[in-house]
Amino acid sequence: MTYYITTPIYYVNAKPHLGHAYTTIVCDTLTRFHRLVGDESYFLTGTDEHGDKIALAAAKEGVRPQDYVDYVSSHFKVTWPKFGIRYDDFIRTTEQRHKDTVSRFLDLVNRKGDIYFGEYGGLYCVGCERFYTERELVGGLCPDHKTKPAYIAEQNYFFRMGNYQDWLIDLIRSDPSFIRPERYRNEVLSFLSEPLEDLCISRPKSRLEWGIDIPFDRHYVTYVWFDALINYITGLGWPEGGLYHRFWPVAEHCVAKDILKPHAIFWPTMLKSAGLPVYRHLNVHGYWQMDEAKMSKSVGNVVDIFTLRDEFGTDALRYFLLREMTFGLDSEFSYQRVLERYNSDLANDFGNLWQRSVTMLDKYLGGTLPPAALAELSQDSDWERLLRELVDGYSDDFRNMRPSEALRKAWDFVGHLNKLIVTEAPWVLARSVETLPRLERVMTMLVKGLALLGALVSPVMPGKSAELWRRLGLDPDTMSLDSGAISEALSHGRRISVGEALFARAEREESPKKAARAQAAAAPEESPAPSAELSISEFKRADLRTALITAAEPLPKSQKLLKLTVTMGGEERVIVAGIQKYFEASELVGKTVVVVANLAPVKLMGVKSQGMVLCASGNDTLALLVPSREMPPGSPVT
Repeated sequence: MTYYITTPIYYVNAKPHLGHAYTTIVCDTLTRFHRLVGDESYFLTGTDEHGDKIALAAAKEGVRPQDYVDYVSSHFKVTWPKFGIRYDDFIRTTEQRHKDTVSRFLDLVNRKGDIYFGEYGGLYCVGCERFYTERELVGGLCPDHKTKPAYIAEQNYFFRMGNYQDWLIDLIRSDPSFIRPERYRNEVLSFLSEPLEDLCISRPKSRLEWGIDIPFDRHYVTYVWFDALINYITGLGWPEGGLYHRFWPVAEHCVAKDILKPHAIFWPTMLKSAGLPVYRHLNVHGYWQMDEAKMSKSVGNVVDIFTLRDEFGTDALRYFLLREMTFGLDSEFSYQRVLERYNSDLANDFGNLWQRSVTMLDKYLGGTLPPAALAELSQDSDWERLLRELVDGYSDDFRNMRPSEALRKAWDFVGHLNKLIVTEAPWVLARSVETLPRLERVMTMLVKGLALLGALVSPVMPGKSAELWRRLGLDPDTMSLDSGAISEALSHGRRISVGEALFARAEREESPKKAARAQAAAAPEESPAPSAELSISEFKRADLRTALITAAEPLPKSQKLLKLTVTMGGEERVIVAGIQKYFEASELVGKTVVVVANLAPVKLMGVKSQGMVLCASGNDTLALLVPSREMPPGSPVT
């Protein structure tokens, strides 16, 4: 199968921001997914460099328009690889190849009789570079720029777009997926319920020289939208190029909702007039908002994507953007939400699953999977059906432009594997020879599950997924969603590397004084002086319970603190304990200890600690308080 996806070509009146990054990362992710499943894929992005705004911006800077667009376009071209984006072509509308394509396209439409010369007066928004009808305005203002359009009357060339209104309505109604999600399909049909005006496709050089010449009248340049939309076939070498014949029939456009009309109405009618087939799907996403307002340079609420990348990492930022926004709907951005999603989904759920699984594999099975257990697991129909249903659902979501849902399914599987650790308790299975086969099976399920998760998240987090596969002793270049292929790769018996945390917890920086206070508060104290007597009712206020330590790791920047993940009767908590001096983190995993469960939560070195592990102290050492026999996690201490 073949797959072709495009971003809109970004207007070079501003440097790349979060909105640009989201669209481009979505397209890159989809391209990577299709390549993962074996589809021949092509990904086009680029910059839109003509029009009024560019001429005005260049004049303001005191430079030639070409110098101005060269400078801004270069920012887009060098930015995308820094966010893990690999495009196949970067198109610029000032390139000669595009100018030639636009001239050829205009000649076709003109020969069809669909272009005429006339005079028009209307409300023109310079920010949008298009005329608005009264019904499109909100309170008399441009809906995007909140400015009042100016009335302009001039002679220009027009495209008989109204000739194709009925054809376009029939096309949209006959193919429910032509514009998706459905809300935007309905929006376009609503707009088409009114008579469709013809499209002004030129600007007189007396007003604007910065554009592509109209081939049949050198006194005019092409309207920037008519010029820009044609880039999608320029990038494929239309009409002679082999790429065009191979990829245009499966073209997918990905755009934000503010440019729905040009892509859903202008572009299909232009293609129909020129005798070209239309694209397969128009995929429309919502806005990233801050304080319930669309992010834009004009509003002044854009987010610095480089700061986010530097703090959280490229893969984590990509994950947040695709997981947080339901494709098609608006989404509210906040730094706190990025932090919460990072720590919850990546550090706690995925990161802890990795660390717990491979640490136990290393401790109990020497870091390698038994081939017999792997072969046996491959014959387990229930397990294989679970994996197949996961991959099928995940793939269906990606093919139907639901990346957030695809990731939710992957994280449901993360939860399934974390639950498997709690219910099967490998640390208990490791204590007996009789339960060794069960231990081998459980560890094999965990490792194979991790390998599959690495493949599932690879389109979104290519760097971390490749690192995960390498640590499993696998070649990232052979990554696959096929269960059999994963089993075959794991069967070679390579030793698995534990390594550092896949995702170290991220915290806002704290002052040195606050960090020192937190560290002192968590440090074990010397034996205190006896206190006044307690009544039995006062003692019973302390909720003492058994807790199973399922993960342990040193807290960064601390010489004393360990971060313990514990489970108590199905409830999972994090407890920070000042016991690093006395215990190795790895030896604590699997131990059942006694904790104070109703201690008021406190933040220690930026980590919220929900309880206290009880120890006996003396002779410069500590001993954990543990039950004398096996007790279920969460058992009350009475």
